[in-house]
Amino acid sequence: MNFGFSEEQELLRAEVRKFLDQNAPLEEVRKFVDGPDGFSRHLWGRMAELGWVGLSMPEAHGGVGLDWVTLVVLLEETGRTLFPSPLISSVIAAAAIERAGTDDQKTRWLPGLADGSRIGTFALLEANDSLEQRGIALEGKPDGDVTRLSGVKRHVHDAGVADLFVVAFRSGHAPECVSLAVVEAFADGLAVESHPAMDRTKPVGDLQLNDVRVAGDALLGEPGSAWPLVSQLVDLGAMLVTAEMVGAAEGALAITTEFAKQRIQFDSPIGRYQGVKHPLAEMYVDVESFKSLLYYAAWTLDESPAETPRSVSLAKAYATDAFSRIGIDCVQLHGAVGYTAEYDIQLYLKRSKWARPAFGDADHHYARIATQGGL
Repeated sequence: MNFGFSEEQELLRAEVRKFLDQNAPLEEVRKFVDGPDGFSRHLWGRMAELGWVGLSMPEAHGGVGLDWVTLVVLLEETGRTLFPSPLISSVIAAAAIERAGTDDQKTRWLPGLADGSRIGTFALLEANDSLEQRGIALEGKPDGDVTRLSGVKRHVHDAGVADLFVVAFRSGHAPECVSLAVVEAFADGLAVESHPAMDRTKPVGDLQLNDVRVAGDALLGEPGSAWPLVSQLVDLGAMLVTAEMVGAAEGALAITTEFAKQRIQFDSPIGRYQGVKHPLAEMYVDVESFKSLLYYAAWTLDESPAETPRSVSLAKAYATDAFSRIGIDCVQLHGAVGYTAEYDIQLYLKRSKWARPAFGDADHHYARIATQGGL
């Protein structure tokens, strides 16, 4: 196994970083989140033209068809500048359609997701906030050739801008009887309620389904057989969020290191004092540690699926705890000004708060690792 990145991947990293440095520095990010969509439609279109939106989507349907490790390279850079976009949400929706959809369904939905003209997201969580089978209570009621859905999906990422939703619902009384359906944003009976979030670069909302009629050609796979795919999508989401956490943690560390070089106390930069440089060193070690776990988890998604659940949980659990500490410590090392809106470091603390529960917090993933180990 080659643990290094290829020349093409390093070139991609350099191009993405250049693009974001020029077009989406943090002062611009602050402006994007104040806009009507919460992100830049213009930059989203440019990213799609460059092939970045469809980077991991199949070539046969307009994507680039590259591996997950290459997508990690892209997401590390979007995380570094807290770049707001529905990229992760669309990637997960496309993965669901690619893995369970028919040829007609792939032709119907994947090209739009790959070229950025449509935005997708995954609607899984409900009021109990559980990622387990029992967490899905939304019931699909068969009615002739259609399935009727009534209920609420909560904490749906990028719900306010999505054009289609991959919705998980219950299609039987057995815990594993779970199905997936693609619901278009214009469907009768569907309403989206966006909510203000601590991290404004990561909008969420609730999906209200009031007797939404889902035709048979919008169901993904055989009814009642989708739980294994749902588990795979949660693993994929956890891995993608961790990739952005790597970039965000490195961005926070870079900002704080520069501040420590510039801030003078007692006629000396504060970075000379052990109380500052030791925490910075510990942050660096943490980032490098969960970065390695992430790279292995991304590799398993392509090369060793049997190892994916454990590898993803190790990466997400470590990253969640470490990034939360890094966010807090970076603000504290800025002193009182770190909490003010004028300083960028508080934005990274907010990102760590968003990332913590996304696709499972540390407790969820550590418990999952223990269960997989027979405990």
